[in-house]
Amino acid sequence: MEKLISKLKYSWKLFCLLLLTVVVFCYAMFQGGFVSWFLFYSFLPFACYSLILSFYPLHHFQIERSINQEQFSIGDTFQAKIIIRRKFPFPLFYLIVEDIVPYKLRESESEDESKKILFPWFKKTITYEYKLLNVPRGEHVFTAIRLKTGDLFSLIEKESFFHLESSFLVYPKYINLDQVKQVGNVEQGSTGTARSFWEETTIAVGVRDYQPGDRFSSVDWKATARRGSIMTKEFEQMKSTDAVVIMDRSKTEKFELVVIFTASIIRALIKNNVNVGLVSAGREEAAFPLQSNEKHLRDIFCHLAKVDCDSERSLAAVLNENIKWDERKARNIIITAYITIDLVRKLEYLSTYSLYVIKEEGEQTTIEEQVMLERLMKRQATIKIIYEGRFHDGFKEVNSR
Repeated sequence: MEKLISKLKYSWKLFCLLLLTVVVFCYAMFQGGFVSWFLFYSFLPFACYSLILSFYPLHHFQIERSINQEQFSIGDTFQAKIIIRRKFPFPLFYLIVEDIVPYKLRESESEDESKKILFPWFKKTITYEYKLLNVPRGEHVFTAIRLKTGDLFSLIEKESFFHLESSFLVYPKYINLDQVKQVGNVEQGSTGTARSFWEETTIAVGVRDYQPGDRFSSVDWKATARRGSIMTKEFEQMKSTDAVVIMDRSKTEKFELVVIFTASIIRALIKNNVNVGLVSAGREEAAFPLQSNEKHLRDIFCHLAKVDCDSERSLAAVLNENIKWDERKARNIIITAYITIDLVRKLEYLSTYSLYVIKEEGEQTTIEEQVMLERLMKRQATIKIIYEGRFHDGFKEVNSR
């Protein structure tokens, strides 16, 4: 229907052009004199140009699009270069070039607009560049380029779309978590583990005398006051260094923070030779096995670059389907933006897990959330409230709020 309307408009404009030419000619014939003929001959070049332009094959142009890279990180600058080639150098007064930008990129800051008017005239090769600043996370696909030109009086306008696909990936942002850089050995085998992370997310089973090198945050002040000497908490030895990260993909405005923290903690653990898996349940569920290598990290980051908060199920339902991970004796690291009573009831049946609740900067926990968190803490669960811009705080104290 739109194509039919466009053709009708084009035919009407062409008819108006011919009619106007005939009217000016008839005026010169019947009126006579210098003025009338001067008007006709002055209008004739523009009419001939418009008539030729109406048959000019705009769709025969050859167009190329090149981008500065195929993989980006959040905050990088995207730069595209469009090259237009044509065989016959027909003079064009103007040419509007528009690269159809994907929806998610339209909110990016533009240093140069993706739509611009050029004045090519007789040029056979036309080059146009533009930039997008601070590209957001995701997989972005360019599908088409739009060209539009016309005459001086806009009697004849021509428009053509060129289907040209280009795609690139923007990886999620991550924070270097320095608190998980220390690597040690566990009792069973020589598998490396991030000792500082595991100790701070493991239940304290007793106290012992303070030894040089122990962290200040591990000091048990109550036991220190009772015994009169500095005592430090003693944590249980983990039987496995495996970790499974379960990311909540429920709809929330804080989903980008969830993705950033998920990427940060997975990267930190893999860099310390911890076998890490990922459960990401949304419209399309993805489960990554327990591995610890660079390829595994790239695969997970590629997935995190594309995910969206499109889950139609609650996190409690996702945990119910993925409880098999607990049978592997792996520690479940659950990352969510909010907690519900159904989630609390489900977590009460898990033995080894760490719950991270992501909050925006300055956001306060509600009374309902505090009650649910205290209910979990009574079972000596590891609960952390993670605030935007302060991800490192999640590894400073056990059971902090």
